[in-house]
Amino acid sequence: QVQLVESGGGSVQAGASLRLSCAVSGYRHCVAWFRQAPGKEHEGIAGIYYTTTGTTKYADSVKGRFTISKDNTKNILYLHMSSVKPEDTAIYYCAYSPRSYLSSPLRQTEYNFWGQGTQVTVS
Repeated sequence: QVQLVESGGGSVQAGASLRLSCAVSGYRHCVAWFRQAPGKEHEGIAGIYYTTTGTTKYADSVKGRFTISKDNTKNILYLHMSSVKPEDTAIYYCAYSPRSYLSSPLRQTEYNFWGQGTQVTVS
């Protein structure tokens, strides 16, 4: 059974940096970060969708500010957030697919397992 455990959320001021972590069990998988703001739909923001090359994809809303990375020795997925804005306020989720390649890495339906979420509030 795959388990995902997020950590690192909190309250920060606009312009600050924050790092989210997600402990992932499993090997040779695709992973991603999603978020859901109050009253809005789930949004895929960053994904690693080709395990052979570690190719990444970002949503336009975070491109240039957020970076997804994975420590394969520790099986931890990270989301490095910089220059955060109030509109980044949301619950952030990590997601996992057992496949080694995804055609739509920011689509919710590509992923089979989800973490419980961690709240990020930007004021």
